[in-house]
Amino acid sequence: MSATKIRTTEKPAPASAVNTDPLQALDRIDRAILRQLQTDASISNVALAAKVKLSAPACLRRVERLKESGLIRGVVALIDPKAAGAGMLVIIGVVLDRSTPESFAEFEKAAQKVPGCMECHVVTGEFDYFMTVRTRDSDSFNRLHAEQLLYLPGVRQIRSFMVLKEILSTTRFPL
Repeated sequence: MSATKIRTTEKPAPASAVNTDPLQALDRIDRAILRQLQTDASISNVALAAKVKLSAPACLRRVERLKESGLIRGVVALIDPKAAGAGMLVIIGVVLDRSTPESFAEFEKAAQKVPGCMECHVVTGEFDYFMTVRTRDSDSFNRLHAEQLLYLPGVRQIRSFMVLKEILSTTRFPL
């Protein structure tokens, strides 16, 4: 008696049906792990496993997989700006004098060296960049503005917006 093999071929899903959202691929346990780690990343693996109702080894494997996939890009301590003497937050809109790759690259390299610069983003609209800068107070920002910001390469205009009250500032990504 001979066995007959039946070959089946699955057609790949059309490109429009392929899920490109990495969060959609997460199950409820992965989401629970990410929510817990966003709340307290210093939690021990054993405590995390208990909270998400997994064994410690299984939990550790999932956390490592989330790191390898790039969903977890780092684990940090969040420092209170006021306690660290940097309670003033300033949002800065920057317009460059030229829109060339060289001028953008030169500005970006210099912006990374600005003391207290927490974020710098290329944006659309009226400005080329938005920066968020933390300083001790308005006097220290005035010094930073006069001594460094005005001399950033390629800058045509800088508009500063001093934050009067922070309504929401979070590192938690919605899952």
